[in-house]
Formats: sequence, structure tokens, C-alpha cells
Amino acid sequence: MRTVDLIVGHHFDLLAKRAKDIAAGGVLMSALFAVIIGSLIFIPRFIELLN
Repeated sequence: MRTVDLIVGHHFDLLAKRAKDIAAGGVLMSALFAVIIGSLIFIPRFIELLN
């Protein structure tokens, strides 16, 4: 996102803020999906190990 900062300069730009917020939301969603998929894969194996 440094490129957005360089293009915008030193003034506030609402479009740049929205682009950064959307990118951050995408990263957050990817992390949440990774946790969900990892849980679906590994929790049954951990339960099997404990029994």
C-alpha cells in the first residue's frame, strides 16, 4: 500500500483510504477462512488423538 501513499502525496484522499480499507478487509477475510479451514482439517484429528 506504500504505492498508494506515494501516488496520493501528503494530503488526505478518501479513495486511497477506501482502497486501503478494502485491502485490509480482504486480508482479514483470508485469515479467518484459513483458521476455519485449518480447524475443519485438524480438530477431528486432535479429537481422534485424544481418544
